[in-house]
Amino acid sequence: MKITFYGAAGCVTGSNYLIETEKFKFVVDCGMFQGSKTLKENNYKEFAYDPKSVDFALVTHAHIDHTGLLPKLVKKGFTGPIYATEPTVDLLGFLLPDSAHIQDVEVMQKNRRNERKGLPPLEPIYDEFDAQKAISLLKGVKRYDAFNPVPGCTVKFYNAGHVLGSSSIEVIIEEKGESRKIVFSGDLGEKDHPIVNDPDQFKQTDYLLVESTYGTRVREEVTKEERLNKLADVFARAIERGGNIIIPAFALERTQDLLHDILTLKQRGQAREIKVVIDSPLATDITRVFTRYPECYDEDAREILQKMGNLFDHPDFRFTATVEESKALNEEKGIVIMSASGMCDAGRIKHHLKHNLWKPENTVIFVGYQAEGTLGRLIIEGIKTVRIHGEEVSVEAQIEQITGYSGHADQNGLLEWMGSIESVRGNVFVIHGEPDSSEGFASLIQQKFGFRAIAPKMGETFDLPASVKEAHKQEIKPVYAMSGVAQVPPQGPDSHNLYAELMLKLAEFMRYTKDENKRRQKLQELLGRL
Repeated sequence: MKITFYGAAGCVTGSNYLIETEKFKFVVDCGMFQGSKTLKENNYKEFAYDPKSVDFALVTHAHIDHTGLLPKLVKKGFTGPIYATEPTVDLLGFLLPDSAHIQDVEVMQKNRRNERKGLPPLEPIYDEFDAQKAISLLKGVKRYDAFNPVPGCTVKFYNAGHVLGSSSIEVIIEEKGESRKIVFSGDLGEKDHPIVNDPDQFKQTDYLLVESTYGTRVREEVTKEERLNKLADVFARAIERGGNIIIPAFALERTQDLLHDILTLKQRGQAREIKVVIDSPLATDITRVFTRYPECYDEDAREILQKMGNLFDHPDFRFTATVEESKALNEEKGIVIMSASGMCDAGRIKHHLKHNLWKPENTVIFVGYQAEGTLGRLIIEGIKTVRIHGEEVSVEAQIEQITGYSGHADQNGLLEWMGSIESVRGNVFVIHGEPDSSEGFASLIQQKFGFRAIAPKMGETFDLPASVKEAHKQEIKPVYAMSGVAQVPPQGPDSHNLYAELMLKLAEFMRYTKDENKRRQKLQELLGRL
């Protein structure tokens, strides 16, 4: 049996793992690369394996960095079933067409620029037809119900506590008279996260793939009450300034988490003045999906449901439907605008930042992880000027961060989850983290638990011994690394970020340097180095 890491190895996005046995092949997740332009360029590359040869797919949860290339997989010839929990199937019915639409719009904009530059046109990675074909292959399964996608393979989904429907997946493979278990952690949530229940734990496995988004980071411990009080305090100060409050929030989970907490504050008599606009048709659709699965709610969410009859229904909550409604928000004052994407790298949130970021009376609240190279990351790191849709925008608004909303467990949470595992007979593969995070967490796992742990690199293949006894005895190393796989840029700003920074500094130099000779000299120096 072999496992190859085609995504989320040395980076956080693009999850995609291929497992090959003598009788069948399957993938776990097939996600889109997000973050810097260098990472996103990987989405346009051909798969390093033949999608036609894959028998089935398993999906841990609905986030696009785990599912966004499923339509491309289908476009390139995959025809097998795609297994996911029932909430995940429902969510993907909205998320995949939306992803296709975003690509259509982005490619159309790029092609306009390319045409003016005399460059050849681009094609979208996939279109809505491909997305609908992928949706037609989805098979909803219930958590804890074991099933056999093919003979010799048993699969069971557990709760990962990350987003609605998110799962850890246990796969048992029978081969050469041996039974081997692989556990895929998926993205693991924090305890006491809004709405969803805490993650399930495991006792033993032969092989484990565990995420490491926060593998080397310990967030300040924030209780539910501290999170609510911080939100109320930020709202109060923002109201005093009299401006708008802009919250970049993913359409899936983070939007619903915030609505849940704002509703809790309103029930307590706090945040009465707060009027929230959810400016995301996708978030509106996803919120409706949440209302269909109250059995997935935790105790707090069920209590609100019993009191109000609906978790997200309040006179102060408004959902936009059209582009015209979205544009009209630029004329309103004193409102909360919640919009996607959560990392500010696409969607309507970029328009709202463009119109609000330069006004000191406004507030921007970040409530989640911002990947390296994204606009959100640049803003929270204190950059003074950003480029949005080709224009310079000064960062004058008040920038706030509220912890306690992360969908990912931090190092302590990951260690607590690992602590329930009594035995890993083979190896732990530490994935879904930037290099320092995955490598650091792999080292920590070895120190604390004595398990062999590896942080695989993109394209590396590991040959897993047929005998569990052999797996326990020998150290597993990659047998080879595939060529033509996704490119992971070095940590820090990629070339596109550096280019944008250079353009901003160059524009500033030209604006404030009045001496023509100095300007000519500096520009000639730069040109001479290129």
